[in-house]
Amino acid sequence: MKTLNVIPARSGVAFILRKGQQLWVEDLQGEQVSDFVCYNLDDTAEYLSSGRTIDYADTIFLTRGHRFYSNRSNVMFTMNEDTVGRHDFLLTPCSKDTFRIIYGHEYPHRGCFGNLVAALEPYGINADNIPVCFNIFMHVDVDGHTGRINVLPPKSKAGDHVVLEAAMDLIVGMTACSAEKSNNFSFKPIGYQILE
Repeated sequence: MKTLNVIPARSGVAFILRKGQQLWVEDLQGEQVSDFVCYNLDDTAEYLSSGRTIDYADTIFLTRGHRFYSNRSNVMFTMNEDTVGRHDFLLTPCSKDTFRIIYGHEYPHRGCFGNLVAALEPYGINADNIPVCFNIFMHVDVDGHTGRINVLPPKSKAGDHVVLEAAMDLIVGMTACSAEKSNNFSFKPIGYQILE
């Protein structure tokens, strides 16, 4: 039986995931995104790469069976389970600038970017080293003719999950996303557990 750790709404965590361990990530209440990033534990200059992963997979719709690559073209993890089938690897983590520029907030939340900066700081990872995250459960539509993107409500329902298996020792950063449109204008927690 799983005992899930909980990432409270609009916050983030960081932890170590060892090679061969699996990470269960669950949408506890439905329609909640989790920004996910990882680094090689032995050399944090090696990190998860959106561009290389999409290039090698030949798709932006990454799901069960896909391998996720680093900026050095090494496999970092594989997605072993996926009950949703729709995630995003195009958009950057939301930040105080996101809320200022897109939403017009006068006193913006620090967003997923700020939450990841705070969570990863003890591992020596700073703001300039946070790349585009794999946005678990995020639903981004891309118009095939104009290229225009549209952030839609996640397709995930309560209990939907993914399982990621580490291919190297990793430092993982994760959030319960803070952006209104990404989560259908409701902020909720994310559950996770390392499966031994």
